[in-house]
Amino acid sequence: MKLIQNATLYQLSGHLLANQDIRIENGKITEIGSDLPVNDCTVIDAQDALLFPGFIDAHCHLGMWEDGIGFEGADGNESVDPVTPHMRAIDGINPMDRTFEEARNGGITACATGPGSANVIGGTFVAIKTAGNRIDDMVLQDPLAMKCAFGENPKRVYSEQKKTPYTRMGTAATLRNTLFQAKEYWTKKDSNRNDPNKQPAFDMKLEALGPVLKREIPLKAHAHRADDILTAIRIAKEFDLKLTLDHCTEGHLIADHLVKEGYPALVGPSLSERSKFELKNLTFETPGILHQAGMKIAIITDSPVIPLQYLPLCASLASKHGLPKEEAIKAITINAAEILGLDDRIGSIEIGKDADLVLWDQHPFQYDAKVLMTLINGEVVYKA
Repeated sequence: MKLIQNATLYQLSGHLLANQDIRIENGKITEIGSDLPVNDCTVIDAQDALLFPGFIDAHCHLGMWEDGIGFEGADGNESVDPVTPHMRAIDGINPMDRTFEEARNGGITACATGPGSANVIGGTFVAIKTAGNRIDDMVLQDPLAMKCAFGENPKRVYSEQKKTPYTRMGTAATLRNTLFQAKEYWTKKDSNRNDPNKQPAFDMKLEALGPVLKREIPLKAHAHRADDILTAIRIAKEFDLKLTLDHCTEGHLIADHLVKEGYPALVGPSLSERSKFELKNLTFETPGILHQAGMKIAIITDSPVIPLQYLPLCASLASKHGLPKEEAIKAITINAAEILGLDDRIGSIEIGKDADLVLWDQHPFQYDAKVLMTLINGEVVYKA
């Protein structure tokens, strides 16, 4: 058991509560209050430092592209087939990569990580904690979501290979065709469960799409340009699928349409160059505009595009460009957790939730703010 004493607790409303104690048992927060009895706890004196929930990146590629090397550590795109739903991020993540240490030292305690955007369907994302040396023990949820991609990336990869998709039409058609096949496969499978002779032949790709069709996990749609975002929505509605709008770079141009559709947006990476045409309208104003329109948003790094430890910096810059400060914190805590469907465990400091906690010497949006201590599942994983 542990007891954090004398912390200044950040509430997601933006208010601060001084002289707060947090009791931790078996990795969970069990009590919050002032002057809690020590009992048999190991005491951590916060000395009035600011206590925040651990930050969450709802879309990155942590451990999929290892730091400082090329092909040897690039395991995020199986880019020889545009349809690879049977790929699983959990099989490609290296938790020994130093980017995990950098993430938790920067106050990032959880993330959604997975395949890149070379393929129309890339495989499943997984939600993990950032501490550990065996990925199986770090999992929050697997599978978390099914990655799909629109726009320039699949076109570029497969036009070079002289394969479909060459065009945005080809990308949409490839995704639709696969979803139709999966729907037919699962209809036949479910309606003949008691008759093995009528079961369809096993197809690993179509098996992997079952949780998507059954709305157990969402499509995680890589889409930058406005028309690509709307194509993702069009297809999700055709098949009655859950959907998250990942990147949503031109979302601010169609905010009125997006708020009516009701899908959440994971905005970023915004602290990067406009490296391709579909990023021409990249701006840190997007999160604020979407929030003001009424959308639920999270802010992402797309790590390694932006190193994961700079997630608070990205949120700070969004705040500088119009997103209210408290909403910017929510975009990397409770909003991210809710969009990922993990808010029963992470995203806020509440009794019963995982003890993923970070002590800061000042508000993390200050340019010189430092992490003093990071706890994941109640264990100290970094101390300044």
